[in-house]
Amino acid sequence: MSYKTLLVHLDDSERCHTRIKLALDLAERWNAHLIGLYVVCQDLFEPLLRPSEPLKLAVYERLCEERRKQAEERFLDAAERAGRSVEWRAPAGPATETAILHARHADLLLLGQQDPNDRMTYIARYFVEDVVMASGRPVIVVPYAGHVRTLGENVLIGWDGGREAARAVADAMPLLMRARFVNVETVARKRPDPDKTPAGVDVAAYLERHGVRASFSTTPREGDIGSGATLLNRASDLHADLIVMGAYSHTRMHERVLGGATRTLLETMTVPVLMSH
Repeated sequence: MSYKTLLVHLDDSERCHTRIKLALDLAERWNAHLIGLYVVCQDLFEPLLRPSEPLKLAVYERLCEERRKQAEERFLDAAERAGRSVEWRAPAGPATETAILHARHADLLLLGQQDPNDRMTYIARYFVEDVVMASGRPVIVVPYAGHVRTLGENVLIGWDGGREAARAVADAMPLLMRARFVNVETVARKRPDPDKTPAGVDVAAYLERHGVRASFSTTPREGDIGSGATLLNRASDLHADLIVMGAYSHTRMHERVLGGATRTLLETMTVPVLMSH
């Protein structure tokens, strides 16, 4: 079991090189075809939010074309250094809809977390969430800070027994089968009953039949700390380099208004997160 087609989102941000390197490493791992999809913000008012941007439309369009060429050169040069044959795409059209369309022909997507200090990471409102929700493909979201030295050696699965979590585990199987350590983590509202079967035992048995040896544990939420923050704390305790979880176990509106585990991880992730819907 492996991923045969990977798609990495490319933009003009400083962090883009981290995604490129990670995507090339994963393509090497599975001998997969790698597509670099260059999609940037299409909002004509965006230059007003970037103090250094030219406001004349013709000048701005020339600058955008120069950036596109530079992004293509960086991607192809990195691929050449890695000895990988890759495919470059820079399609026209609305950013989110275009990304979703191209994502549906890939096995695994790599996107970047939006950086509040780098406006170049802004593509569209809810860009990452919408791609996760509508593409039908698993997405690895790479944090905007820190170094990604390894990915998939020590995996933490966020398990709540829902459809999205089950989908995420199945979608992550190629990564899980290569992992050195896998832990199935359930976040509970109160301390688990020792007389009841642990929530993660059936998942661990399922993984065992795929050749994946996994431990399982349940962590109670402390005070006002939510499930997402609790999961991040456990990832830090276990030195996990990847979190696997389902996206949006609540309704879309409820998730956006009230937050929730998905929103917490998208905003405060410290390690890459594989999400599926």
